[in-house]
Amino acid sequence: MGTENGIPVLPAVNDDFGGVIVDLKETMDTNFFFDALRASMSRWKQEGKKGVWLKLPIGLAHLIEIAVKEGFWYHHAERDYLMLVYWIPETICTIPANASHRVGIGAIVLTEKRELLVVQENSGRLRGTGIWKVPTGVVDEGEDLCVAAVREVKEETGIDAEFVEVVAFRQTHKSFNDKSDLFFLCFLHPLSFNIQKQDSEIEAAEWMPIDEFAAQPSQKSGLSKHIVDLCLAKLDKEYTGFTPVSVSSSFDNKAAYFYMNTKDLNPSIPATMNKL
Repeated sequence: MGTENGIPVLPAVNDDFGGVIVDLKETMDTNFFFDALRASMSRWKQEGKKGVWLKLPIGLAHLIEIAVKEGFWYHHAERDYLMLVYWIPETICTIPANASHRVGIGAIVLTEKRELLVVQENSGRLRGTGIWKVPTGVVDEGEDLCVAAVREVKEETGIDAEFVEVVAFRQTHKSFNDKSDLFFLCFLHPLSFNIQKQDSEIEAAEWMPIDEFAAQPSQKSGLSKHIVDLCLAKLDKEYTGFTPVSVSSSFDNKAAYFYMNTKDLNPSIPATMNKL
């Protein structure tokens, strides 16, 4: 830890955009933090730094008020820390906003007998309505879409399934915690058929003939109608979605999936999901 005019400077590392990241972990009293923060800001201004990211764990929550009074503002919070930020130069702030979307998945699991895996929820807005729907859920942090779809189907119904492709997606706004929402509708191939529903969230689960599902009044419009249309198109082999292709970033070499229509891109490669 360096000093500025004899006062300790907070430990920080440079980010990739001309700023610094301060990740505090050690116990620190308010007086020391106040002096160190001011000394640090003076040093960073002299060095021409831009954004300052200040990560405070729950154990240092008593320092938040000081940082806010010095001009920091809240950026985002997680279970065990709060991130505050400060923009130093007298220019337009280019610190990126907090994540704007939540990501969810819906799973179309369809059999060769034209039966669709459907559930009734025992919590939330659909509780007690008798509405049948496909399994849905939220993608966990660090979880791939294709993994989340398989997991949600297994958790809600006990059915093992193989991910085939993303067949559609929807964007809505002012959803959970006023965030926007990206909902990816996925097609899966069943590997088992014995349903064992999740009692805590699911009222009922069954394999339902697609015609019976489509005949419900609640399925005549909106997302449900499109699900029926997609099921029928898949049964007739007339619809190809986006399958995951493993890629890695040229910047940080992190593995990821790139979702694309591999069938039409390279007709010589059979579509992964034409199993019906």
